[in-house]
Amino acid sequence: MTVSDELYQQVILDHNRNPRNFRKLDDPTHEAQGLNPLCGDEYTIFLKVDDENVIREVAYEGHGCAISKASASLMSEELMGKSEAEARELFKEFHGMILGNEPDKSCNLGKLAVFSGVWKYPARVKCAALCWHALRSALDGDDVVSTEGKM
Repeated sequence: MTVSDELYQQVILDHNRNPRNFRKLDDPTHEAQGLNPLCGDEYTIFLKVDDENVIREVAYEGHGCAISKASASLMSEELMGKSEAEARELFKEFHGMILGNEPDKSCNLGKLAVFSGVWKYPARVKCAALCWHALRSALDGDDVVSTEGKM
């Protein structure tokens, strides 16, 4: 096992055991549900976006595997204070990374970089991406997104 594999496991386990921002958000400005029908993972993403299109609060609730919960937890931390445009760019970079693409050098993925090896486990890509697709759907004004046909 490499150091990066160990870090990945430690971060995933920490965010699975102690998920950040795991709650329903009262009066969200944006909300969407993400479903993975093949494994049963299901999360609802809640956002409060201000008049300047800055994400002020992020929360989520639902259930899923350790990878999907950790991804939602880390996503919720990384999105706070970002503009909608920055959130969309982060989605694009994160999604590309979990599919095996090299992230843009100008994009700072922060702790999300622990998912850089998930592309090696194709069955886990949808787990890591689920909450991100729900985020994009929430920003687009859609209510529900499914991993089937979205990866």
